[in-house]
Amino acid sequence: MNVLKFGGTSVGSPQRIKDVADLICDGNPKIVVLSAMAKTTNTLLEIADYLYKKNPEGANDVINRLEQQYIAHVNELYATEHYREQTMKAIREQFDYIRSFTKDIFTPHEEKAIVAQGELLSTRMMLNLLLERGINAVMLPALDYMRIDENGEPETGIIKENIAKLLSTLPKGDIYITQGFICRNPYGEVDNLKRGGSDYSASLVGAAINADEIQIWTDIDGMHNNDPRVVDATSPVRYLHFEEAAELAYFGAKILHPTCIQPAKFANIPVRLLNTMEPEAPGTLISNECDAVEIKAVAAKDNITAIRIKSSRMLLAHGFLRKVFEIFESYATPIDMICTSEVGVSLSIDDTTHLRNIVDELKKYGTVSVDRDMCIVCVVGNMEWTNTGFEAKALDAMRDIPTRMISYGGSDYNISFLIRAEDKKRALQSLSDHLFNVGSND
Repeated sequence: MNVLKFGGTSVGSPQRIKDVADLICDGNPKIVVLSAMAKTTNTLLEIADYLYKKNPEGANDVINRLEQQYIAHVNELYATEHYREQTMKAIREQFDYIRSFTKDIFTPHEEKAIVAQGELLSTRMMLNLLLERGINAVMLPALDYMRIDENGEPETGIIKENIAKLLSTLPKGDIYITQGFICRNPYGEVDNLKRGGSDYSASLVGAAINADEIQIWTDIDGMHNNDPRVVDATSPVRYLHFEEAAELAYFGAKILHPTCIQPAKFANIPVRLLNTMEPEAPGTLISNECDAVEIKAVAAKDNITAIRIKSSRMLLAHGFLRKVFEIFESYATPIDMICTSEVGVSLSIDDTTHLRNIVDELKKYGTVSVDRDMCIVCVVGNMEWTNTGFEAKALDAMRDIPTRMISYGGSDYNISFLIRAEDKKRALQSLSDHLFNVGSND
């Protein structure tokens, strides 16, 4: 059995929902994970914001407008009066539930319950459409199986047990419809998976049932060897190792959140990225299999700040780096890149919330300089250090780009360059020309 996930844009209109229904009705059993319809989550967050501000009139105005949109969607979506009325009744009940929060004290717990309604709405609409078409479809409620612990991390053992129990007690279906993103916390309250959202849900469900394949359907044609919005002559990457995909996702690829890869990787379940606009396209297959040794893709991460600490106290000393790292740990600020010498350390961060405090504390240990408006360009592929030549190709492509830091050797899949944001497009185009478009330039 496969697990298929469809994002908000893939179910962003009645026609898109019908297209997804056509796509999943291929006769093969599957679990389908759905996000909320596009823009719905943002509108639900707007409602919550009015309620935080104790403005129920403003909240009700937004609620009414959103409800009318869904009523229009229902009228367009169904061909029979029975399923139109049945879905309309369910949607009105959900909006009445949202309205109930305008009368009480509003907290983050209520906000999460409101935001969860987006996925509950989209899955109800899809389920009824499939039933109207005569498909043996069954709802698999995420709130009945998806659990997180006190730290917001998924309880994978409990999720597996809960899904197995549900699948054994629910009517047997050809297609199971479930919600992405939403879950319950240890106190039984409605919560969410935070990082990775519905992609994470699909990966967790796939690992729990030992799926044959996890498919992530979006409106983008897989991962590309560069960002087609920035660089000319890009092409899709057809095969990636999980480590390569994690590097690309972290350093700017928009399709896949790094967290959602982990359950599939550990369970050795391949993940395929596919395009709802071009369902026949092969997409990108991510697995634990290592194919040819080569550079696969280039990604970029914006809004980077570089920090350099110089101190003669580093020379032949121990414990210096520990003190530096403890400062970043105390402010819960992750480090992206790091390079060291005998008398200095340079590193980069993308979260500058506590930058001033961090710099103040670092000055206790040395001279500190800060460079803002930087960008990390990451070259990704199967580049084990014993296979010579890859680093030379990347360095040659960057020879005319001022480079603040270079990180190589941290993994077998990544060479990273820290450059000025203003040089990003030039760097990406040069890397693309040198690494992927050589034959076309001959």
